[in-house]
Amino acid sequence: MPPRTRRNRPAEKSQLNEAARLADRLQAAGYTKRDIARILNRDPSLVSQFYTKNKGAAFVTALRQVLTAVETGGITDLPELAALAARHTHRRTTASGARARVRTKAVMITPSGSGAGRVGAQAIASGSARLRPLIAEAARRGLRLAFTVRLARTGYRHPSGSRTDSPGIRRDVIQRADHTEERSYGSAQTGGFDAADFARRVDAAGGDVTTAVHQWLVETGRIHPDAHILHLEVRTWRPR
Repeated sequence: MPPRTRRNRPAEKSQLNEAARLADRLQAAGYTKRDIARILNRDPSLVSQFYTKNKGAAFVTALRQVLTAVETGGITDLPELAALAARHTHRRTTASGARARVRTKAVMITPSGSGAGRVGAQAIASGSARLRPLIAEAARRGLRLAFTVRLARTGYRHPSGSRTDSPGIRRDVIQRADHTEERSYGSAQTGGFDAADFARRVDAAGGDVTTAVHQWLVETGRIHPDAHILHLEVRTWRPR
């Protein structure tokens, strides 16, 4: 009996669609799938679906323009390439011509300003892209935010419960059996952080929320530079 065909197996090179072929050429030029996703302002999982689910037709024009800019124009800056792609990227429309709804989870922030989002290891590795709209919307509304990170215990510079490290309150530190630890930074009681400031940090990191939070933790002396974030949660609220 022949073996079953695996679902979502990557297509052979000769069977790749145009979006995947263009993505391959960009990768040959030194860009990763994650870079291509940033250029298109989409989640990295979509770029993978160029190969596994034959998606990407709507991005072919943008990818061609970006590839031309890289190969003949010598443009390498991601924000500049993203700006170029944005001029050739359009949302799908319905049969009536209206803009189609995007099949994704909405940014859930209540009228009172309360919102939350969390990501695990896989999303963190791709920059925690799902948290970016939450932070951007919180910044637009002038909200405050706090976040919780999970690291290996050895990744922190200060012992748990230290008043040098936020929160300085033992109950806000969760120690786990796998030698990792969750710590919360900011709260409604302490005032939290300005969402607009963190949104600027995320933009400066090319939209990478993981990198922006990691840089803040390193800059403020809370974690070692080689520490890896394993879990990230962001919470928002309206200041009183």
